[in-house]
Amino acid sequence: MERPNPDELLANIKAQEDSRGKLKIFFGAVAGVGKTYSMLEEAQHKKKEGLDIVIGYVEPHKRPETEILLEGLEVIPPKIIQYKSVQLKEFDVDAALKRNPKIILVDELAHSNAQGSRHLKRWQDIEELLDKGIDVYTTLNVQHCESANDIVTHITGIKVHETVPDTFVDKANEIELIDLPSEDLLKRLKDGKVYLGQQAALAAHNFFQPGNLIALRQLALRYTSRNVDAKMQSYKKANSISKVWQVRDKFLVCISSNPNALQLIRAGKRISSEVGVEWIVACVETPIALSLEDKNRISEMLRFAESLGAEVITLIGQDVAETLISYARSKNITKIIVGKPGKKKLREIFFGSVIDELSRKCKDIDLYLLSEDTQAEKIKSSKIVLDIFPWKGLVSTISLITICTIINKFLFSYLELVNLVMIYLLVVTLIAFLYGRRMSMISSFLSVVCFDYFFIPPYFSFAVGDFEYIITFVIMLSVGFVIGHLTGQLRRQTILMRNREDRMQALYALNKKLAQSSYPDELFKIVHNHIQEFFKCETIVFIPDAKKKLTVLVGKTKDTDLYLKEESVAQWVYEHKKVAGKNTDTLPGVKGIYLPFIGLEKTVGVIGVFTTQDRQFLDPEQFHMLELFVKQAALAIEGAQLAKVAFVAESNIENERLRNLLLTTFSYDLLDPIKSITQILSELEENNDEAKRIILIQDMKKNIEILNASISELPKIIQ
Repeated sequence: MERPNPDELLANIKAQEDSRGKLKIFFGAVAGVGKTYSMLEEAQHKKKEGLDIVIGYVEPHKRPETEILLEGLEVIPPKIIQYKSVQLKEFDVDAALKRNPKIILVDELAHSNAQGSRHLKRWQDIEELLDKGIDVYTTLNVQHCESANDIVTHITGIKVHETVPDTFVDKANEIELIDLPSEDLLKRLKDGKVYLGQQAALAAHNFFQPGNLIALRQLALRYTSRNVDAKMQSYKKANSISKVWQVRDKFLVCISSNPNALQLIRAGKRISSEVGVEWIVACVETPIALSLEDKNRISEMLRFAESLGAEVITLIGQDVAETLISYARSKNITKIIVGKPGKKKLREIFFGSVIDELSRKCKDIDLYLLSEDTQAEKIKSSKIVLDIFPWKGLVSTISLITICTIINKFLFSYLELVNLVMIYLLVVTLIAFLYGRRMSMISSFLSVVCFDYFFIPPYFSFAVGDFEYIITFVIMLSVGFVIGHLTGQLRRQTILMRNREDRMQALYALNKKLAQSSYPDELFKIVHNHIQEFFKCETIVFIPDAKKKLTVLVGKTKDTDLYLKEESVAQWVYEHKKVAGKNTDTLPGVKGIYLPFIGLEKTVGVIGVFTTQDRQFLDPEQFHMLELFVKQAALAIEGAQLAKVAFVAESNIENERLRNLLLTTFSYDLLDPIKSITQILSELEENNDEAKRIILIQDMKKNIEILNASISELPKIIQ
């Protein structure tokens, strides 16, 4: 099979990107800061430059200065939708696609379309325009961003229901912040330039409080800054720029298994709160095996850092300093924080320490050394499990060295001593790969002891008759240690890669299964079975009913009745969209861990996970894997639910259209009998001939029967 040309692949990707329209968002803290006005000003400039620009939908809110800017711009007429005896004006997507301008203005990105529109949300209309290569200008307030929704509710006490997914906002090619000081905005509100009449008074009393405006303004600034930072990182990656740009502070706290590293995490939190910048806590996993106690301590510290608001990550690499520097450059991190070194170890004296390496390689990244308490500290919630000596590995090691010695005893008469040494080294390598570095060192020492006792004169004695054999022993022991160390590293790397591969395969398998069904209940069952199979634990899935009360959809455990008593915890998780339960900071005394299925717009359910091991999800990487499974499933389930709603809405629209058509046809069918009956009644009044009157009465009866038959069919048509 011919390998594809990388240049051609890049050209195809660039061509696909160029074919998509560009999205520009005029972004603000609240209504009234001038987003629509700025958008129309930009449109007038583009019009003067000769660009084909039209207005798809703009809401001037009866502001004279805004309406003036509409002059001279082509406007696509809105689509009129009849809804409950009210005529609603909506953006006409089909007319915009048919017009196919270079740039189109579509106001109010977070708007929900009226029932009967092609899409539920206006941002979906804009997505269709962008896919067709049309550039779009639109407006958005920060309270309508999905990720900021809960924060805005907490600040203002007002729940905003119309939101836009952050995944869509992040696709914007440009976000222009339209900012206005709180005092000026309140003056505009008072002058009637934001809302009119009673609506303005209501807004001033509720949403437009000075404190709310300051907080929302700060939130909009941070949101815009985050978006610009993401664009900068994408640009640096696309242009292979490794140099750190000191445009925004972001710092990395590096920890190890040392208990004193807990102080670094607390210091990182203090610095983050004081300066107001992002911070990341990282631990580098090297091929050198850690004890179970050290692993548990690192897991506890990472979870502690996450609870303080840090982003946590476990890096894998041979060289700790090089791994940290590479990660810092990839994330444009400006500062690295490490703990001050203690007394130098022998290895650090000869080969240097991690801090020495960092100081040499950091260059344009600032390096900070923070002091640590000398007294080791433990996290109160942790229950460290002591490392157990691998007695099984020791027995196997002694057995293999014994077997190797017996084999060498038989070969002693036929082989040189150097060949016997090679056989011992082969067994040391095998033990290192099977049982790790510790057992490899023990096997190296036992090999030297057995070789000296059985094969070096005087035999069956540890005395050495020739000094050269001392050199042989030292070299044999050193080579054994080196081979064991390198083989142990290889074994550890193999295990790490296998674990990561298993997790990637599990995620791929979940996505593949989710793609095979479009029914929400089936998707819930798929993720339920998948999590049970991967994590070897029991799960229960709760879904909301029409009253948003959770009920069990699937899942039976050994103690189902007990777990069902925890439904109130699941209900709390559903309402607050937060993780709760065992090993968390919220309701930690219950039996299960409860995670919400959070989609782009709503929470579709809750899953309860019941572990058999107390520490199963204390490892942040394992817990993040569980969260990733739940998030992927939530997106698929929400998509299936929206597709079902869209299908039902489309079916209702089609049924309504057919019903109107049938009723119209039926009304025409009624006209003839009614006209005939009316005419017969007129003739009966004027005609005195008895025979003629009988004939007319019979005709009238026939028409009445036709009318009755048609009326009897009317309920069927309406249904």
